[in-house]
Amino acid sequence: MMIFNKQKNCIIEPLSVEDYHKCSNIWNMKAQPLAEKWREEIVSGKRQVFIYKINGDFIGEGALVFDTGDPDYTIPDRRVYVSRMIVKKEYRNRGIGSEILEFLIKKAKESGFSEMTIGVDKDNVNALHLYRKYGFTEVLFEGADEDSEYYKLMKRI
Repeated sequence: MMIFNKQKNCIIEPLSVEDYHKCSNIWNMKAQPLAEKWREEIVSGKRQVFIYKINGDFIGEGALVFDTGDPDYTIPDRRVYVSRMIVKKEYRNRGIGSEILEFLIKKAKESGFSEMTIGVDKDNVNALHLYRKYGFTEVLFEGADEDSEYYKLMKRI
């Protein structure tokens, strides 16, 4: 657990699978077809989710994924993937995303990883700005899927 500001009672802590359903406070789990897959990855140990809480309420989250099956994103014991960087709409633009990302970078480094990757839609200007600010500047892939055009970005830690 990491306490950032005792005055605001903000913490970032690991998510237990039993509390996974509480992420619906941040994003619409019912509308996300991958929600169950992500829960299974938590159970299997492929994904570790960290929750940003204010007074116990789920406000934001970020995950470290250890195996995606895609070497652009993950390489065992070397490269870890940042997934599900999300902050509840009404709490955006307050620095919470930066706090979560800083926390994830520190956790990845402590866990022995030397590289981090992230996927981001090309039109997500705010996220691109945040990731570049934190050193995700190496473009591993630029392309498109059925949903959007996106980048796979990497940073050395």
